[in-house]
Amino acid sequence: MWERFSFYGMQGILLLYMYFSVSDGGLGIDREIATGIVGAYGGSVYLATILGAWLADRILGSERVLFYSAIVIMAGHIALAVLPNVWGLGVGLVLVALGSGGLKANATAVVGTLYAAKDPRRDAGFSLFYLGINLGAFLGPLITGWLQDNVGFHWGFGAAALGMAIGLTQYSFGRKNLPPASRVVANPLPRNRYAAAAGIGLAGIAVVVLGVVTGVIQPANLAGIVIVVTLAAAIAYFIVIIGSQHITAVDRSRVFGFIPLFIVNVGFWSLYQQQFTVLTVYSDERLDRTIFGWTMPISWVNSINPVFVIILSGVFAAIWTKLGDRAPSAPTKFGLGAIIMGIAFLLFLPFSGGGENSTPLIAIVGILLVFTIAELFISPPGLSVTTKLAPERFHTQMVSLYFLSVALGTAIAGWLAQFYNPDDEVPYFTILGLIAIALGIALILSVKPVLALMKGVR
Repeated sequence: MWERFSFYGMQGILLLYMYFSVSDGGLGIDREIATGIVGAYGGSVYLATILGAWLADRILGSERVLFYSAIVIMAGHIALAVLPNVWGLGVGLVLVALGSGGLKANATAVVGTLYAAKDPRRDAGFSLFYLGINLGAFLGPLITGWLQDNVGFHWGFGAAALGMAIGLTQYSFGRKNLPPASRVVANPLPRNRYAAAAGIGLAGIAVVVLGVVTGVIQPANLAGIVIVVTLAAAIAYFIVIIGSQHITAVDRSRVFGFIPLFIVNVGFWSLYQQQFTVLTVYSDERLDRTIFGWTMPISWVNSINPVFVIILSGVFAAIWTKLGDRAPSAPTKFGLGAIIMGIAFLLFLPFSGGGENSTPLIAIVGILLVFTIAELFISPPGLSVTTKLAPERFHTQMVSLYFLSVALGTAIAGWLAQFYNPDDEVPYFTILGLIAIALGIALILSVKPVLALMKGVR
């Protein structure tokens, strides 16, 4: 809960901090560049899950990576709170991205070790875990947004650091009671390969530093670089898995069946993650945030979605349980999720072209309800179907592939935001909405051949 509190609390004010003028407490970065940085940062979080999973599987085990990652996250929020200007922004975002990737990759694994596979409390435990995630996502933007609005951005970042410190303190007392399975290193890296692994890591850091120093990597093209790197990693993963001699023909067919789901998932997240880019700008320039004479902080809009997730996730779980084998297949759910996400973007059209404060708050609440419905069609089934389709030998790599689709979509969300023009909104919302709907329809029309490739997995 506290990690999500700090993550979404910081994310709620991050874009504003970058593009608000210096006189308003911001950095005065061009808004198009700022949205690209937010997208690149979000994509990097999901890219870092691969590193976090590797460290857990090969060197430290999930529980230790979880604990150390939380410390790195707190350090990142402290950097944002106390270090000045762009350097503070850069150091803070790198640390939070690395830490969040490590924590995200391993928190679920640690919760899984608390229960035996057939323990009847297992689902209830994960429900509490999911509730904690969404409570943190709800409370974070409320508190950091209020602080940013009343005393300044750095107080908001400081609150995110404090939240992480509270979580770490509580966790440090309880971690000794976690089962030994949470500390198991599944596939230990031989000691004689530590030096080679460290060398590869240092070489990667050197390439990034060289890119920054020479100007190849700069804020204006950061989202594009993350997109290219993520796409290359995804293609490499697919080639390695499909080309492996250690999987059966059925396994190979299932991996091919995952490709259409991967593509639609990228499209979905490239729209959904614009809550932190375009929707933030929209809330600043278009949304009427006045309630009985009081003006709501911009970032509070980011707390609407978690409320709907908390309310509706149980409803969707009950519906799928009730339907049983009659529930839509995973490709159908993905297709419907993409279509509903496209419809959510088209719902902006009746309010397009309005002036300042022209969009009523209730309209954004309704649109975010549609965002949430789309999310619940795609996000919860996503990891589930990925694990079902994964060849046994490549289970972790397939999960990494799923996260790469989210990383790619998130980075694209930041890149797309540069084309958003508050003075000419209709083309933006129309084109992206129709593309998402077309992707969803194409997948639904292809359900039979996709299910044939999935070889019995629904």
